Amino acid sequence: MRFSRTLTSTLTLGATAGLMALGLGAASAHVEATPTETAAGSYSLVTFSVSHGCNGSPTTSLKITLPGELNSVTPTVNPNWTISEATEKFSTPRTLADGSKITERTSSVTYTAKSPLDAHQRDTFTLSLQVPDAVGKTLYFPALQSCEKGATDWKDVPAAGASEDSVANPAPSLTVTAATAASGHGSHGSTDGSPAVEASAGSADENDGGAWPAWLGFGAGLAGLVLGGLAFWRTSRKPGTK
Repeated sequence: MRFSRTLTSTLTLGATAGLMALGLGAASAHVEATPTETAAGSYSLVTFSVSHGCNGSPTTSLKITLPGELNSVTPTVNPNWTISEATEKFSTPRTLADGSKITERTSSVTYTAKSPLDAHQRDTFTLSLQVPDAVGKTLYFPALQSCEKGATDWKDVPAAGASEDSVANPAPSLTVTAATAASGHGSHGSTDGSPAVEASAGSADENDGGAWPAWLGFGAGLAGLVLGGLAFWRTSRKPGTK
């Protein structure tokens, strides 16, 4: 019957659109930084999420380069990865807020997989740090994702006023906001910029946007069902339709 063929074709188109949306979402997902706090002077847990490999190749390591405004971070242990840190020396000592001086800082943190992360699985890596007093400034954390075959260097910085979608491989980032009474600015921590004790902040990667491709695919499939229903209704109302 004609309405049956119409319904079948419409549903097929809807399902195809949903699958395409899921595929595009997976391909465009990038390494993101999700902070628990962004206020100047506050302590924050910044979680970096890796949601796919390099063109289907498993991930073997993630090197996170720290912006120059940070002196140090405290990496959170991930049982499936080993951690190493690199440092760089200052040409002249840097003076901290408490008056003490330091001669070097942590420049990068690298997580290396004990077993390669499947290209279709995700994992997260969290750094504890103190947000610098630089209200309005966007801090970039270039991340080099190495895989068994190839690598992706998430280091691109968009032009002023442009979104991260304007570059091919956007660097993870966070923008410093003004301190508030609830942000913890001025709370006591160690002089190197890492808190001595932290309260539990929950899962920082729950809102990293990794679920939107699934919702997009669901929406496309639902649209196909609606269109199919309309086609069935319109066809069944035509005189002489059997």
